[in-house]
Amino acid sequence: MDLRHLRYFISVAEEMHFGRAAHRLGISQPPLSQQIRLLEEEMGVRLFDRTSRRVQLTEAGRMFLPQARQTIEQARHAVEIAQRAQRGEVGTLALGFTASAPFVPAIASELHRFQQAFPEIHLQLVERDRETQLIHLAERKLDIGIMRGFLPPMVDETLKATLLLEEPLLAAVRSDHRLVTLGRPLTIRDLAGEPFVLYEQSWGIGFNEHLVTLCRNAGFEMRVVNEATGLATLIGLVAAGLGLTVIATSLSALHPDNIAFLPIEQPDAISRLWLVHHVEMSAAAQLFVDAVAPVAI
Repeated sequence: MDLRHLRYFISVAEEMHFGRAAHRLGISQPPLSQQIRLLEEEMGVRLFDRTSRRVQLTEAGRMFLPQARQTIEQARHAVEIAQRAQRGEVGTLALGFTASAPFVPAIASELHRFQQAFPEIHLQLVERDRETQLIHLAERKLDIGIMRGFLPPMVDETLKATLLLEEPLLAAVRSDHRLVTLGRPLTIRDLAGEPFVLYEQSWGIGFNEHLVTLCRNAGFEMRVVNEATGLATLIGLVAAGLGLTVIATSLSALHPDNIAFLPIEQPDAISRLWLVHHVEMSAAAQLFVDAVAPVAI
């Protein structure tokens, strides 16, 4: 059944006049009458009672009219969905992120704005360490990854890494720690001799290595006494007095009890956040990359 025949039928049913329906459709009356007859023959039912003075729907026509309208609407909706899918406005976007990313105000704001702008794109958010994100990106299990590291992540020619932003580093210590009493911004050298608690290696990859380099450049080796697999555990170990840690500034928004965050002022004491995506990406992924582009420094 041709959708055009349904549109013709609906027009005649609404106008109850072949001449007015033909004018509305932008065709002449004889072809319209012929197409209605073809539709009736195809269906094997009479849809209109016609006389020289009037046109009326038969009982079959009255029953058919709402179904015809529904079919036309469903066809219109199907076309719209296909067009929106091509533009990337519907579907699923798998987004990997490091644990600290949602605490970055600019990232959190862009995630919210993106979801408001494209409510029919389901953001499948998964927290993963950097190496797992890179593996899942290579396997196409992720569309986009957000990860930390002083240096850009090593990717092949199928992926692209873009610097989103830089953040100063802070030392997180117990509020009764001696460093709190210095009353000035710290340098990495001020942390010499202190016990450190860090992310476990797989979670801290990129970040931990940079911190080790900072300490070595300051003339000492870190003494790592504990490792954590999550942010809550990391801060909890600091609160328990088991050591200090170094974090990105955005994480100070947590405001845990008994913890002081002390700025570290030196040019290389920074953390970088990277956006990694496929060079050939989906339309939805492109929309997301375009949305977060203003965040990039």
